Parts: sequence; structure tokens; C-alpha cells
Amino acid sequence: MTRHRRKILALAQAHHVSHVRVFGSVARGEDDDVSDIDLLVDLEPGADLFDLAALDVELEKLLGHPVDIVPSRMLKPHVAPSVLSDAVEL
Repeated sequence: MTRHRRKILALAQAHHVSHVRVFGSVARGEDDDVSDIDLLVDLEPGADLFDLAALDVELEKLLGHPVDIVPSRMLKPHVAPSVLSDAVEL
């Protein structure tokens, strides 16, 4: 992830996404070859579902792993503490 940090952030910006954070197994260092990459993001004004879908496709291509993008405003209250405690700013 850190090797691709600049490219990931540039792609995020191009799709109206900011404050990219990694959470889950990758953030905890518990990932393996088949782990997906969980990203918590903030949506900028003008961002829509097409931006998220396009970003997802581009990141999966870049990173070679499935990517799950979760907008921070869509976090469910019962999972937010766990996600936020794992989250590592990219």
C-alpha cells in the first residue's frame, strides 16, 4: 500500500474522494494473499456512486486485490468504533 500511496491518493482526488484510511486486516497487519483491502474515505462535494465505482475498479487494477470502499458517512453506529480504531491514514 505505501508503495502506491501517491497513485492511490491521486486517483482518490480525481474521483472526489479524500481522507483515505485503511482499516481491517491490512491495517492490523493480519492480511494474507487473498485478503481484500478495506478503505474508509470521505466524499467531497460532487462525488457520486459512479466516482466510487470507478475508483474501486482502478484501485483493484493497481493493487491486484479486491478493494472495498466505505464512505465514512455511511458507517453504521455499531461498527464505527471498531473501524475507526483500526483506521490508518494513507
